[in-house]
Amino acid sequence: MTDKAKLLIIDDEEIVLDSCLQILAGGDYEIATANNGESGLKMLPDFLPDLIFVDLKMPGISGFEVLNKVHEFDPTIVTIVITGFATVSSAVDAMKEGAFDFLPKPFTPDELRLITRRGLEKRKLELETIALRREREMMREHFAAIVSHELKSPLNAVQQNLFVLEDELSTQLSDEQKGKFERAKSRISDLMKLIHTWLRVIKADIDEIQTTFQPNRVEPLITKAIENVENQAVRKNIEISTSIKEPLNMVNGDEGTLVEALVNIIGNAVKYSPMGSQVLITAESEDDEIIISVADSGVGIPKEDLPYIFNDFYIAGSAPKESRGSGLGLALTRRIIEAHYGSVSVDSEPGKGSTFIICLPAVSISSSQ
Repeated sequence: MTDKAKLLIIDDEEIVLDSCLQILAGGDYEIATANNGESGLKMLPDFLPDLIFVDLKMPGISGFEVLNKVHEFDPTIVTIVITGFATVSSAVDAMKEGAFDFLPKPFTPDELRLITRRGLEKRKLELETIALRREREMMREHFAAIVSHELKSPLNAVQQNLFVLEDELSTQLSDEQKGKFERAKSRISDLMKLIHTWLRVIKADIDEIQTTFQPNRVEPLITKAIENVENQAVRKNIEISTSIKEPLNMVNGDEGTLVEALVNIIGNAVKYSPMGSQVLITAESEDDEIIISVADSGVGIPKEDLPYIFNDFYIAGSAPKESRGSGLGLALTRRIIEAHYGSVSVDSEPGKGSTFIICLPAVSISSSQ
């Protein structure tokens, strides 16, 4: 927004235009008026208003059509409809179509000033949100470039030279030295996996994932995910049990990334559960969805952390230091599930465990055959 907020008032009644100009005079506004929808729409490209008042009933194109054209031009422009008392229901319909509020005729000066301030505050918040989103995307791109060029490339070179050096010295190394080589290779391999995870989260190509969609049975997806975390569960003597409610419809998606999403959630359940406990995975068809839940009896997640755990790099304060990861697994899971037109949520209480719930659109078995 410029220093002065730009207001456009579109109404076919001269008395309304004059009264609005008089009431808003002296405010920090730049005001333009139009006596019909066509004229008002023609002013958009040059005037670029922040807020538009639109009369719903005018000669020529209706206020509803003006609203649609304005939102096509710039959805961040705040629109407020002006209406007579007899058409309040139409104003409500206009709000359902994207109008911010409505101003019934006749209106008082204070009502006009108040709704103008509220509308401009809404516009300011919209623009700030867009700016923050752009800044975040730029930071993501910059971070991806740093990870790729400043971290990944040097580590690749170190890893390759380590392999060559180990081979060249294989006949001269003691068992202790070989052990040190293995530990160094393992640490570098862990770092490379972490970097690849970062890049997958930052540069995940949703469109590319969706090109591989095909009907998948849910049971094999869960089985493969369990196999991936089985060793981790065995080390902690944690039982992973399943409850599949038949008949279970299929899901349309990419097998590899769906398994990865399940691995992230089941792996976290195992990681944050006490020794000798149980992780329960359930799956059922409900209406037109497949509901998969993963429940544990682990440390749980504090209420204040719940809104943020699917954000990039976020780690809940309750996570034990020795178990803390990169804070990217759940962020990647959310992107994968949303790419499959689904949702992921969590219900948790500190000290009593967590239940993660994945909802995916169902594909009936008969329609997929």
